[in-house]
Amino acid sequence: MSKWAVIYSSVTGNTRKIAEAIAEQAEGADVFRVQEAPEDLSGYDIVALGYWLRLGQPDPLMLKYLPKVQDCKVVFFQTHGTAPTSEHAITSFARAGYYLGTGCEILGTFGCRGKINPAMLEKRKKAGPDDPHGGPKSAERWKLAASHPDEQDVADAKELVVRMEHKLVMKERYLARKRTKQL
Repeated sequence: MSKWAVIYSSVTGNTRKIAEAIAEQAEGADVFRVQEAPEDLSGYDIVALGYWLRLGQPDPLMLKYLPKVQDCKVVFFQTHGTAPTSEHAITSFARAGYYLGTGCEILGTFGCRGKINPAMLEKRKKAGPDDPHGGPKSAERWKLAASHPDEQDVADAKELVVRMEHKLVMKERYLARKRTKQL
């Protein structure tokens, strides 16, 4: 198995829970809060970077760290109060990639709902009708997010590790065949 670094930012514990699941599956993984993450990641085969969303992109602490990640194979994982297949969630992966340092390869992504910070939820409950994140129309989304990450999200995060390991094996086989044909 590859050597993993799992680096995460979490306020409510959602992203930490997913980080711990990934680290458990990636036996021997080193886990760091983003505030304590190393800048030298050269000893790792895969760097998993986890964050919560703010303004449609990784949170401020992760945004500050991403440019320091260079020449790594990266897996993004994120938690948020919306559907994982929403435009908001998908676009945020692209924004995270934009902030990465040079020479990185994005192997994969994982996103799941997560409980919304109670202080933020109260603020959003008082938002006007034109606010896309607040008001009564968002109540169903908040209700769905309140029960996540759940057991299925944790299982899916662990499966991400299996898929990324398989992807690396398949890529190496392909590159080996390609090198053989060029000789």
